[in-house]
Amino acid sequence: MTVPALATSPRPTRDAYPGVKLMLTGPFGVGKTTLVGAVSDIAPVTTEVRMSTPGVDGTSRSPAKTTTTVAMDFGRLDVDGVTLYVFGTPGQDRFWFMWDAISRGVAGAVVLVDVRRLQDSFRHVDYVEHAGMPFVVAVNHFPDARAVAVSDVREALTLGSDVPIVDVDARDRDSVRHLLIALVQHALTRATAAPAPAAALAVRR
Repeated sequence: MTVPALATSPRPTRDAYPGVKLMLTGPFGVGKTTLVGAVSDIAPVTTEVRMSTPGVDGTSRSPAKTTTTVAMDFGRLDVDGVTLYVFGTPGQDRFWFMWDAISRGVAGAVVLVDVRRLQDSFRHVDYVEHAGMPFVVAVNHFPDARAVAVSDVREALTLGSDVPIVDVDARDRDSVRHLLIALVQHALTRATAAPAPAAALAVRR
């Protein structure tokens, strides 16, 4: 799978980032840090710290988790000569002030979800929808999660028919690359279809 039109497509972030800036969001413990680490061509930048107060961040679905992201995760990868920059948001409510800073100038977003607790993803979907950015929903595979039909995920999150839903294994590099390519292609399709200027891919404030 390739992104042939990406290198020449207008992007609002060209001056600041010689490539494409993507946002990765989702609830606490859904696998964002793992995803960035799996796909990045460089050593990923993480802001994981040990949780000082057990129970503050809901860990019922990941009881072995002892760290939390307090600012962002960052990774970089090249796809067919195009550089993708992936910025992962912190998942906890008390760090949501970082979202606006991370979302500036993004071309599109991934909302990473866990089918065992889809309700935790509502605010993340709402955020990217209200920001007006193209996005895809990625269903991360967990060993004890039951299989859920795409149509059920779409209904549960009240997603429009135009929002792609992609299965992903956040630990697998090829799986994550496929996901990010799907996001970029979706963003390009949106930009081509909309009779709007290049700034259409920018986050609207």
